[in-house]
Amino acid sequence: MEQTKHTGPVVNAPVVPGRLPLLGHALQLWRRPIAFLESLRDHGEVVRLDIGTWPVHVLTSPDHVHAVLVQQAQRFGRGRVFDRLRPMFGNGIVTTDGEFHRKQRRMIQPAFHRSHIAGYAEVMCRQAEAMSTSWTAGREVSMVTETRQYALSSVAEMIFSGDLSRPAVAEVHRSLPVVLEGMLLRAVMPKSLDRLPIPLNRRFDTAAARLRQIIDQVIAQYGTAEADRAAQEGRHDLLSLLLSSVDAETGATMSAEQVRDEAIAIMFAGTETSATTLAWIFHELGRHPEVERRVHAEVDAVVGDRPVRPTDLCELTYTNRVFQEALRLHSPLLFTRRALGPVTIGGVSIPAGAEIAYSPYALHRDPALFPDPTVFDPDRWREGAERPRDHRYVPFGAGQHKCIGDSFAVAEILTAVASVASRWHLTPAPGVTVREVPAGIPQPSELPMIPVARR
Repeated sequence: MEQTKHTGPVVNAPVVPGRLPLLGHALQLWRRPIAFLESLRDHGEVVRLDIGTWPVHVLTSPDHVHAVLVQQAQRFGRGRVFDRLRPMFGNGIVTTDGEFHRKQRRMIQPAFHRSHIAGYAEVMCRQAEAMSTSWTAGREVSMVTETRQYALSSVAEMIFSGDLSRPAVAEVHRSLPVVLEGMLLRAVMPKSLDRLPIPLNRRFDTAAARLRQIIDQVIAQYGTAEADRAAQEGRHDLLSLLLSSVDAETGATMSAEQVRDEAIAIMFAGTETSATTLAWIFHELGRHPEVERRVHAEVDAVVGDRPVRPTDLCELTYTNRVFQEALRLHSPLLFTRRALGPVTIGGVSIPAGAEIAYSPYALHRDPALFPDPTVFDPDRWREGAERPRDHRYVPFGAGQHKCIGDSFAVAEILTAVASVASRWHLTPAPGVTVREVPAGIPQPSELPMIPVARR
């Protein structure tokens, strides 16, 4: 059997200290999930923790993570977290695996070709301009609210078009934030708790059902009958692309249900990651005036006094470094995989069916991988700097399950940063302490900022 490189004896994973009867490490994970996941590196490169009676092997080494995601990817399935997300995402590429996942990825990939990204960027530019022009100098704004509204609007307009889709866009704005807030808890908690009649469960289930229902209605209105194909060809939104996509190898098309599942997955990925990362970028710029000054200088040189254009993005090299550094500091908290057979990782024996987890957040803050890891330093990404090996930086995942929309996310974020930077200096509101709130990507607890006109 192929194994990760190791020359010593094969052993069982050490159990992280602090395990309680029946609860395992659930109390520590509940009380301080971010700090707890970061602390695991102190106990080994492959360690075991228990969430209740559910054992999880956590990888704290980027080499082992790379082995699972890329080198031995065929030996691992999606894992429990993704199983728990299936009621929301159905059989979209976020939750599926194997040949079905490969087929779906082939069919969806053309929608994220650079020619389409350029079209989506036009939408982003309009939405970013609308956001930045809506502010009033000196009047406090919530950047958490603003960035989520921007990401939701951009993704919704990318997926839907025309009057038929207006109710869907309104429902996305209403329901998706509720779903995002409940995702992490729903993913890691025991399934038996899903049916408890508590407000959190009711809100999550109601919002998820509304979201699926409205997208079903839009797909039905778009229609797949031959008579509607001419109308579809006149639309270039992502929903139309998915409905008309054909697998080049098999000639298969997607069912309406499958299109819905993929649309929801893309909507989630294009909203949570982008909105949260964008909010953290504005937070970091507010804390680091010299970094903000350099961003302003670059945007002034590239964009000037006009609105941002899609062609500007490739020239915003320093702004892109700011984005990479913010994404390093504020990365996804936890991903899982499942061993399809017995494997050995780093000299640790892992049985078939065992759950394996890794934390991009903890990896990206490991001082052995990133010197001064809590320091916000965009220049660590400059050309010619000593950079970590590629697989030490995995904000979008790696291998066959790497995020299909990473180029979309980069364009979405850079567009908004440039649009705001061309017009505003953002000052942190006085007396506010910004904390990280555990979520799929830790979010700012609150982020009020005051726009000050630059011109």
